Amino acid sequence: MATTMTVKGQVTIPKKVREALRLAPGDSVDFDVNREGQVVVRKAAGKGRATRDRFDAVRGKATVKWRTDELMALLRGND
Repeated sequence: MATTMTVKGQVTIPKKVREALRLAPGDSVDFDVNREGQVVVRKAAGKGRATRDRFDAVRGKATVKWRTDELMALLRGND
C-alpha cells in the first residue's frame, strides 16, 4: 500500500489500515519507529475524539429570544 506525501508532510492512511485500527475522523494516532526502522501506527490509547463540535458547548444556551427581523435591524443599524 503506497501513498504519496504532500509538501506539508501529510499522508493519507489507507482505508485497510484505518479499518483495521478502527480509526474515525477526529481520532488521535501515535507513530513510532521500531528497531528495524519500520513505522508503527497505533490508535492513541485514551485520547479518543479530539474535541466536540465547537458549537455543541453553546447549543441551546441562548437566553435572548431574538426575532429575525429585530436581529437584522440591529445588525444593519436600522432603528
